[in-house]
Amino acid sequence: MKKQVSWTEKNLKILSWVLSIAIPLAVAALFEVEIEGVDLSFLPPIYAGINGATVVVLVLAVFQIRKGNRESHEWLMKFAISLSVLFLLMYIANHATSGETRYGDLNHDGVMTTSEIMEAGVLRMVYLTLLISHIALSIIVIPLVLNTYLLARFNKFDKHRKLAKITFPVWLFVAVSGVIVYFMIAPFYH
Repeated sequence: MKKQVSWTEKNLKILSWVLSIAIPLAVAALFEVEIEGVDLSFLPPIYAGINGATVVVLVLAVFQIRKGNRESHEWLMKFAISLSVLFLLMYIANHATSGETRYGDLNHDGVMTTSEIMEAGVLRMVYLTLLISHIALSIIVIPLVLNTYLLARFNKFDKHRKLAKITFPVWLFVAVSGVIVYFMIAPFYH
């Protein structure tokens, strides 16, 4: 007879921290993987749309909890998490098959010449600043989302509310900036 595994709060917290470390490391490692012969270059507008949908779902979830509708809030938050996971899978698949796109690479050769950098001008610096903050906060948001979710799951709503006040704006920024980054880099896709 098999012993049933009980997912206690402690086990789930450990799992959330393992995932919080493993996901960014896996994404970084997968950037070194290049799958030839598969064209998933159609994915960026789809996952940008998923980021946009995440923004809408997050805002709706906040409105629902402010109205006292905990059940709708919970459903919307689970949906937002699912959208974020779907985004991540598509993002990884695209980057593993399509290579890197550089902002300002007008001839799409993967090399930024001095003239291309000059032509991109200050917008390239705006793009890079936004991209770096997007990436950094996308790493930070993983444990925030997981731990905020776990606090609600274990009915620790006072702690959940406090952490959610930090998690929400970070997650919202990551989702909004993901859409902006897409629109800024889209002209340079090849």
